[in-house]
Amino acid sequence: MRLSLNTATIKKATLAQAARLCSENGITGIGPWRDVVEAAGGAKAARRLLDQHVLTVTSLCRGGFVTTGSAASLDDNRRAIEEAAALGTAELVLVVGGLAEGSKDLPAARANVARALEQLVPYASGLGVRLAIEPLHPMFCADRAVVSTLGQALDLAEPFAPHEVGVVVDTYHVWWDPQLFAQISRAEGRISAYQVCDWVVPLPADMLLGRGHVGDGHIDFAPITDAVRRAGYTGHVEVEIFNQTIWDTDPADTVKTVVDRHLTHLGPV
Repeated sequence: MRLSLNTATIKKATLAQAARLCSENGITGIGPWRDVVEAAGGAKAARRLLDQHVLTVTSLCRGGFVTTGSAASLDDNRRAIEEAAALGTAELVLVVGGLAEGSKDLPAARANVARALEQLVPYASGLGVRLAIEPLHPMFCADRAVVSTLGQALDLAEPFAPHEVGVVVDTYHVWWDPQLFAQISRAEGRISAYQVCDWVVPLPADMLLGRGHVGDGHIDFAPITDAVRRAGYTGHVEVEIFNQTIWDTDPADTVKTVVDRHLTHLGPV
């Protein structure tokens, strides 16, 4: 599988620096975050830059945070959809959001996600963008994502055509799920992105930053990768790591490690 670098992995680098490092290391894909795109002058300017380096934009991170049902969140997602279209990527990653402040009503939050999809899918589809629901590990249920399993994500996607709503398989978030392989098989035609990083312990005080390089932790990548392939996914493997030590490392060294680990654990770049 081809390799893609999510810009969060080298958080302190600009989009121009990230694109150059990809080119220098044989990486053919890139998954930018919206703040990095904005800092590069917006989606159109970012696309010109990435085209110069002949990079495929594998996804845009991120939309979502729709669990409050607010008009402002829907408007922000429409802007994200427009940015994805301008970047030339068909995949907008959705981190759906956690509970509203002061709320404990999990069913209501999940119902708001379904309602938001009903409103956003026609707009996204009209621009050639697929909404890619990313389930997050259950420890993020309260504040980041009330969708915790691939099965839940697929349930939300099912009312829509596969080209309209997809799902993200992120090893960090789903490796623990006893139903993972059955749900990956069920996801055939709907896998928008395959993201990888490792689960390392002990977790840091900020749980969000507990990810490691592939091979540093407890995830067995080979069977997950094989399952994703069998489900028909032919896109890039996107490396997305949140880790303060890695962020503080020279981005050039980090990218070299990303490539080395990909070769060791996932195959040729």
